[in-house]
Amino acid sequence: MSSRQRPRAASHSPRTNAPPRAPEPSGLAAPLNPARIPLYVGLAVVGAAVGVAGTLVQAALFPGGLLLALAASAGLFLGGRVLAGRQLGALAPAAGWLVAVVVLLGGRPEGDYIFGAELGLILFMLGGMAVAVICATMSRLPSPAGDTGRPGE
Repeated sequence: MSSRQRPRAASHSPRTNAPPRAPEPSGLAAPLNPARIPLYVGLAVVGAAVGVAGTLVQAALFPGGLLLALAASAGLFLGGRVLAGRQLGALAPAAGWLVAVVVLLGGRPEGDYIFGAELGLILFMLGGMAVAVICATMSRLPSPAGDTGRPGE
């Protein structure tokens, strides 16, 4: 027999007739880990504190205070995303931040407002929401600085 006519060796991989499995859900569709609930609650509380502080700082030191408040909000949202490793890590502090800002910007029962309708407040609220959406919808987490990009190193 020549080398062209030799029968082929059987494959060593097992053959099954099982259908392919569906991929594991990721992102917000992934199941919630109960051990992470205290993390998300803590991030929401810190988000509320940053919202209160940002509302006060941006009103006192306009326009530099506005930039400082937005930078603090962005740092919190991105830090929550990196700490939790998923999108909910950015959404939990964003929810606390939004509740605090809306409560402070809402009217009081007497009919007056805690803060007036100023341009800085509108920019702070819209800018903070935009930063929260950007941090929550990032496709990848930032890589560590010491990462060379090569697998196995």
